[in-house]
Amino acid sequence: MFKFAIRPEWVISSKSGGALSLPAVIGLLTEIDHSGNLVAACKSQNLSYRHGWGILRKFEEEFGITLLITSRRLGTKLTPFAQKLIWANKRIEARLAPTLESLASELEREIDFSLSQHQTPFRIHASHGFAVAALIKRLQTMADPIEYKYEGSVEALISLGKGSCDVAGFHIPIGPLRDIVIKQYAKYLKPKEQRIIHLAIRTQGIITAQGNPKNIHAIKDFAREDVSIVNRQPFSGTRTLLDLLIQNENIDSSKIKGYETGEFTHAAVAAYIASGMADAGFGIETGARNFGLDFQPMATENYYMIFDAKSEKQPAIQEMLSIMQSKSFADEVNQIAGYQCVHKSEILRANEELGLK
Repeated sequence: MFKFAIRPEWVISSKSGGALSLPAVIGLLTEIDHSGNLVAACKSQNLSYRHGWGILRKFEEEFGITLLITSRRLGTKLTPFAQKLIWANKRIEARLAPTLESLASELEREIDFSLSQHQTPFRIHASHGFAVAALIKRLQTMADPIEYKYEGSVEALISLGKGSCDVAGFHIPIGPLRDIVIKQYAKYLKPKEQRIIHLAIRTQGIITAQGNPKNIHAIKDFAREDVSIVNRQPFSGTRTLLDLLIQNENIDSSKIKGYETGEFTHAAVAAYIASGMADAGFGIETGARNFGLDFQPMATENYYMIFDAKSEKQPAIQEMLSIMQSKSFADEVNQIAGYQCVHKSEILRANEELGLK
């Protein structure tokens, strides 16, 4: 089986018409930011000092912008512009990585289908999250081909209902909002014909810049005039949860600055805030911790995988269940910030677990 990897490459152009591809520049700047040393940065990128220095000097000469500040006492630091380049790259990676991974899996399936025995792939459509990403990574080691796509919870359930995937991943809040969300999802389910298995419990909450400089401590603070947020995309489970919390506070969402700005992953929300483009957002703890941001828990959720009962005995489904029921996988999930794998991964009737007829 062929393995595909698709990575973004962005190019910057000057007014004079010069253009430079940025991966090498970004790689060096990132390592300098970590080590404070150009020699170490060049070594980590497998470049000679002369070559690495030449890459940075060419950029500075072409665009007339300084990237580095050197000091005998403090070593080498990045200028504010160089820091902006790093954060722009982090935002690009956070926003595009899941989409590009999904596209790569589709291309793998198409190539394998044309060259091999036309084996049908195991298809997973799921709401983005770090536990489901860990599951998919393990599934990719199976002999059977796998195709996955990150979608909002509603879209994933619709895909399952239409037969566009074999398994869907979605999440539901624990507590008083649970029944409200289940009612919203019910029209996309066939609960008597479907089986469900618990993947993990995860924590959602308010993400703010490190130190929480705007003193944002509650959902009602999102409506303050001095606060701007970044949201998740429509139909995502996280946006559904935030909308319910906003309604509970009797807040008009049109009064929230940035409410219509939707990102497709939790990492992208965190990167948006970390780069200073928003004061706050709502998402899972993992994203906040990965970007050194503050996090205030607001709700816990059950993340489920759901599939048709008639598919339960299929080898790929059985392999997925075996992974989810293993201690090693539970231990892995429990190492992810904001996640807990505390339920025994039993196969449940969807109608009974969700309280539907």
